[in-house]
Amino acid sequence: MARIAGVNLPTSKRVPIALTYITGIGTTSAEAICEAVSIDVTRRVNELADTEILAIREHIDANYAVEGDLRRETQMNIKRLMDLGCYRGLRHRRNLPVRGQRTHTNARTRKGPARAIAGKKK
Repeated sequence: MARIAGVNLPTSKRVPIALTYITGIGTTSAEAICEAVSIDVTRRVNELADTEILAIREHIDANYAVEGDLRRETQMNIKRLMDLGCYRGLRHRRNLPVRGQRTHTNARTRKGPARAIAGKKK
């Protein structure tokens, strides 16, 4: 069982696909990591030696913000916007869509289930 950045990688998958299970690493980053550590992209995680897993782990620690650090950084950015009181911060505070989406009829995922308004019926 390969454990990198606090995530157990699935052993039966190819290395670049398994690396995408780590928050902050997508397909492009995963392939770049495999190339930097010189691991063939067709190999599976269970075929890797301990030294190769260690090399991947060290490369990720040195060059990428992943998992807890990335989540913490994102939350700090949102908190900064809210403290500033800018438009995006106010939208975060009110749990409304932040990037200019329509809210008159849609945005149910962000706003939550529809609530009935008393006296609306005709």
